Amino acid sequence: KVATACVVHIVTCMVGLGGSLTFFCLWCLPEELVVVTVATRETDGFKRFFRSAKHFNYTVKVLGEGEKWKSGDHTSSPGGGQKVRLLKAAVEDMKDEKQILLFVESYDVVFASGPSELLKKFQQARHKVVFSSESLIWPDRHLEDKHPHVAEGNRFLGSGGFIGHLPNIKEMLADWTGEDTDSDQLFFTNIYIDPVKRKSINITLDSRCRLFQNLHGALDDVVLKFEDGRVRARNVLYDTLPVVIHGNGPTKLQINYLGNYIPNMWTFETGCTASDDHISSFEYPLVLIAIFIQQPTPFVEVFFERLLRLQYPKNRLKLFIYNQVTEAHHEGQLSSFVKDHGSLYQDVKLVGPEEEMDQAASRNLGFDVCRKDEDCDYLFVLDIEVVLENEETLQILIEQNLPIVAPMITRVGRLWSNFWGALSAEGYYARSEDYVDIVQGRRVGVWSVPYLSSVYLVKAGLLRSELSTYELFTSSLLDPDMAYCHNVRGQGVFMYVTNMHTFGRILSTQNYQTSHLHNDLWQIFENPVDWQERYIHENYTRIMRDQLIETPCPDVYWFPILSDVGCNHIVEEMEHFGKWSGGATTDNRIQGGYENVPTIDIHMNQINFEKEWQKFLLEYIAPITEKMYPGYFTKCSTPLNFVVRYKPDEQPSLRPHHDASTFTLNIALNQVGPDYQGGGCRFLRYNCSVQAPRKGWTLLHPGRLTHYHEGLPTTGGVRYIAVSFVDP
Repeated sequence: KVATACVVHIVTCMVGLGGSLTFFCLWCLPEELVVVTVATRETDGFKRFFRSAKHFNYTVKVLGEGEKWKSGDHTSSPGGGQKVRLLKAAVEDMKDEKQILLFVESYDVVFASGPSELLKKFQQARHKVVFSSESLIWPDRHLEDKHPHVAEGNRFLGSGGFIGHLPNIKEMLADWTGEDTDSDQLFFTNIYIDPVKRKSINITLDSRCRLFQNLHGALDDVVLKFEDGRVRARNVLYDTLPVVIHGNGPTKLQINYLGNYIPNMWTFETGCTASDDHISSFEYPLVLIAIFIQQPTPFVEVFFERLLRLQYPKNRLKLFIYNQVTEAHHEGQLSSFVKDHGSLYQDVKLVGPEEEMDQAASRNLGFDVCRKDEDCDYLFVLDIEVVLENEETLQILIEQNLPIVAPMITRVGRLWSNFWGALSAEGYYARSEDYVDIVQGRRVGVWSVPYLSSVYLVKAGLLRSELSTYELFTSSLLDPDMAYCHNVRGQGVFMYVTNMHTFGRILSTQNYQTSHLHNDLWQIFENPVDWQERYIHENYTRIMRDQLIETPCPDVYWFPILSDVGCNHIVEEMEHFGKWSGGATTDNRIQGGYENVPTIDIHMNQINFEKEWQKFLLEYIAPITEKMYPGYFTKCSTPLNFVVRYKPDEQPSLRPHHDASTFTLNIALNQVGPDYQGGGCRFLRYNCSVQAPRKGWTLLHPGRLTHYHEGLPTTGGVRYIAVSFVDP
């Protein structure tokens, strides 16, 4: 007679040389299975476990909720007896003798398949109780010889997962009289290595990892398997697809990595399916934005401009700004921002270098400001090097409803990002298998990672609970960010990075010099994208597409090239340098020492800007030249670059002349009308003048033979132009 909750499968096996035996195998349906786990608190790992159980419709009974955990972490020392006590008490109340019980850990476990496959494989094991197996013995190595040998696979018992019939499990637990601090693994091992008990209870090991996969000692054996819209963990050593994946011992980072995909959290067919689980509506919680300036950094003014454009009510924002830079490089920018815009925010707290805090101390303080503020709902860490282009960033991160989440940012042209996909054995950077795909956007989703830096959002509730320790960033061995992430991981708190949107990038601070008035002008090599956004005209990229190039005179082309800020900074830099030439024909700055048509000027090389200006010509002028003068290609070699100043009482004009160049660049650095009157350029051969040069626009024309020209008189104010004689 077959129970109604079971299905009969008729199996025919070959016996001897020709006979056969037909027998019945009962595979119970999922209603007969109950999953039992122990979780004294609802950690991020538990939420992941429960999500995977829900995905496959497992029924889970949780033991120990609200109890104080007394069994240690049992990753480096024995423990876990509390689980056995709780399980023994629970099974004593279970009365259905037909029930099959699966016991698993929860903080570091995910399900990779459903109850039907699990039960099928359990029945195929032909034993009443099946334990997970390991290749490493723990916790007593002296018991190695007492373990029975197996035909193939792992010899040693793992207590983190087992499945069995309820009566047999009750028999197995009946002898437990230990303390909560005793080792559960040792208790079950002693039962397994006792031949009498092993036979009586009918215990075996899942030696080939068909049901359970313990990762400790098997990291090289386990890979992700993507197939038909599903993701599994595959044991390549035994060619099996385990149902339960357990990151036992020191393999928490590896189970976190696998948990990014299993069960079907991300597939090639569907992409990310996990992100929608985190979305929650909100009504603008209070956020403390903690800004850290650890070193001289380019484009700080732009940073604060972007901060102002952040789409979030400013009356729901507080600012904590720490400036560690001892020199006065950023003081003016900070004070100007606070003076002009500080009143928009609910509160602004400035901490300067006079406090003599190191990086760890300043970050500990910033976190504690939010921790102690009862109104603070979130802490948003934002380093000054971060270029946050997405104005919706803060709202996007809050909507994820995650404990700690970062927007992925990268460094232009490199694989550097603000997260690590893996850690080395020493706790330093290691590249995960999916790191490049995530950074380059071939895999898009929300990813659990072991390390974050530069920009991330933290739930303030964590700072008052799991992360209540003040010195989160302090360590004698690790740098502050590594120490922080180490402490976060140690509390079982998950950190996430999302690349579901494009958020921005991070600046390079290498080779940033502070010896100039406008040091950002020199960043064309280190931070080319930011340099372009700051100093190149906003319409430059539309020149060809929208036909913005004008032809005011034959073979003279006129188009936008520099932004207002770019023009202003060049003029101010030259005036700050102040060593204008006298306008004499004798000029030791040029080869030969003689200038036929002198101007009052400063050469770019006098302010050490020659290399940067040539890069500018090559990147932004050469492509236009090649379009306008077909068949001519330039490398912008050995140009003569300088800024000319015209004043009525100094040098108002320039007599007709040819330039010592194949082509000449003439950029208007200020505006006719507000800044000066008169001025312009006249091409004598064509009797054609450009008399109202637009600020930031350049004239591009041949230098020799055909374009004999003169500088028209400046009648008032001061006129500035940037000139390049290219390909002399």
